[in-house]
Amino acid sequence: MHSLKTIFKTIHEKGLSYILKKRWYKIAGKRYHKFGYLKRLFADKTGLEVGGPSGIFRDKGFIPLYKVVKELDGCNFSTNTLWEGNLKNGDAYPYYANKKGVQYVSEATDLSLIKDSTYDFVISSNCLEHVANPLKAIEEWIRVIKKEGLLLLIVPNKEFCFDHNRPVTTFSHLLDDFQHEIKEDDLTHLNEIMALHDLTMDLPAGNIDQFRARSLNNFENRALHQHVFDISVLKEIFSYFKLEILLTHAGLDYTILGKKTVD
Repeated sequence: MHSLKTIFKTIHEKGLSYILKKRWYKIAGKRYHKFGYLKRLFADKTGLEVGGPSGIFRDKGFIPLYKVVKELDGCNFSTNTLWEGNLKNGDAYPYYANKKGVQYVSEATDLSLIKDSTYDFVISSNCLEHVANPLKAIEEWIRVIKKEGLLLLIVPNKEFCFDHNRPVTTFSHLLDDFQHEIKEDDLTHLNEIMALHDLTMDLPAGNIDQFRARSLNNFENRALHQHVFDISVLKEIFSYFKLEILLTHAGLDYTILGKKTVD
């Protein structure tokens, strides 16, 4: 009985998706089976994380890269976010134990504070889906990595979260957003989200009226999943930007790693 009460309490506080994630980790294991390969690629390299820090890169995460990289800076869209709290541009970015990089506060689609070809890699987990213009963001992320640099993206698998009723966004739609320079205040997908978002798996969002109110203020909180991805669309994105795809993985999240082959 105590165990059942604990489960219900956890669902109430963190949502059903949290329970499903824990169950998946228990079944599939907590570490990516090709982590040794990733460790060799990222060891002693300097990079940027967009939208972190993320538990997936910590010691108990699926891809524990924080402990192997040499240096890591971070970028978040605002000085105050739902996930990281209060931030300040230029502050320390404390991503692991006694390791600290530089905190940038800037849109994922605008890294103009950072020069071209600054980093060996960019990593981002569960961030791209919140961006209204994903291709513009990825264009910027590629700009700040060196030739032969790495881009590692992790996005939710809709089957394990509140997006499971939504269709995967087509690449042609993403390209149209990119070509029309869609801004981050865009709410084109709001009607779809309101109709198909599974609130039973997103209890912190509240009831439908509370969720709509929060969603209308998305430019401030960025809680919406603007787009829904799968491996196929991620591959189209990487191919569009002429990134050499080194690996993909489909599980609780979708993972794709690419290498920059052109300046």
